Amino acid sequence: MPLSVVIITRNEEANIARTLASVADLADEVILLDSGSTDHTLEVAKTFGPKIKIFTEEWKGFARQKNSAIAKATGDWILSLDADEEVSPLLAREIKEALQTKQEPGVPSGAKQTVARDGATTPRVAFSMPRKNFFLGRWIKRGGFYPDRKIRLVKKEFAVFEDRAVHEDMKVNGPVVQFRGALLHHAYPTLTGYIEHMNRYSSLSAEMAVSSGRRGFSVFNLIVRPSATFIYNYFFRLGFLDGREGLLLHRYHCMYVSWKYAKIWELSRKSTHPF
Repeated sequence: MPLSVVIITRNEEANIARTLASVADLADEVILLDSGSTDHTLEVAKTFGPKIKIFTEEWKGFARQKNSAIAKATGDWILSLDADEEVSPLLAREIKEALQTKQEPGVPSGAKQTVARDGATTPRVAFSMPRKNFFLGRWIKRGGFYPDRKIRLVKKEFAVFEDRAVHEDMKVNGPVVQFRGALLHHAYPTLTGYIEHMNRYSSLSAEMAVSSGRRGFSVFNLIVRPSATFIYNYFFRLGFLDGREGLLLHRYHCMYVSWKYAKIWELSRKSTHPF
């Protein structure tokens, strides 16, 4: 059963070689959809040989860009990766084992399958995997950042990302097999990069909230909610066990929450007082 790996990129020369190397022996083709890289992303990708099929399109938003990449794939199965993710050796073995059968893909040894309520046998159309998030080089194991399970391996006709401005996910109907092997997410190697990322994501989240009708200024959302988020994740969910990196991550994550609600108010204010 041919497997297409799909990746969207823009200025990912620091990450793309690691990502492509992790699927070099796994993918039958790699669809790389770039949105105007000005660094060496595409040059690096081309060194991985004929499996790499490169396309260029203007940026349309995360979900639409990923769905456009999926539409270009020819494989029966789609593995969607972010450019800063890496398939671990265990996950690669599980994917190979699941897709090697000539029948419907099986459940690899050690994997867990969700079962339909009526107990009916349903063809497997999707596989999820835990994701290890790295912050300043450290795997953040606690505080709600693991297992961060994602559905990323999907039969092509079911492979559609929900159309959201941010935090887009694949949505499927049917049983989902849970792999044990993890995606390695090298998202935040620097504190500066993390803050810039959260600033961008808080803006996108605010835009999405305002479009769905969220309005108003709330001391609870600006102060109480972020503080409660920090206390819950850092203390009750044991985030403090992740050392200095954990402290910094949870400290600035709660700032992201505050930024998001401040931006919701700012955007709603502009819409009601345009001048």
